[in-house]
Amino acid sequence: MFDPDTLALAGAVLAACRAKAWHVATAESCTGGLVAAALTAIAGSSDVVERGFVTYSNEAKSELLGVPAETIAAHGAVSAQTCAAMARGAVARAGVDLAVSITGVAGPGGGTPQKPVGLVYLGIATKDGAAHVERRIFPGDRTQIREAALILALALLKGEATA
Repeated sequence: MFDPDTLALAGAVLAACRAKAWHVATAESCTGGLVAAALTAIAGSSDVVERGFVTYSNEAKSELLGVPAETIAAHGAVSAQTCAAMARGAVARAGVDLAVSITGVAGPGGGTPQKPVGLVYLGIATKDGAAHVERRIFPGDRTQIREAALILALALLKGEATA
């Protein structure tokens, strides 16, 4: 299902988290659970991966992750503010040390001049409340955009866990 490089990166995330005795959660929208799937494709991942939230709708972002409806109304589901709230909500709701969040426009439709197809926000949050969000515009079709977001999400998790 996943190429060897993706699995190697997921394995590195798991190893880095194990070294710190950290537990991880994912909060995914446009990737639909790909990050959680990549992590759990590796045997023994249950000692690190606590849970994955697939929060595709705005209601799910609010109900499952506690993203304020006002944040979504003011900034949109695809925004740095919503992405940060998703990551913080995953940490809080799952009781983990580290969480990644992803929200974006994977296409082929749904893009606007302000939020084009390929726009993805990725967030990292830790149990101390710190959150970091990156904004990227990935080229390609829906599959390529989602795969690029998956790789960057794993890289961000690894970076945080090895910092």
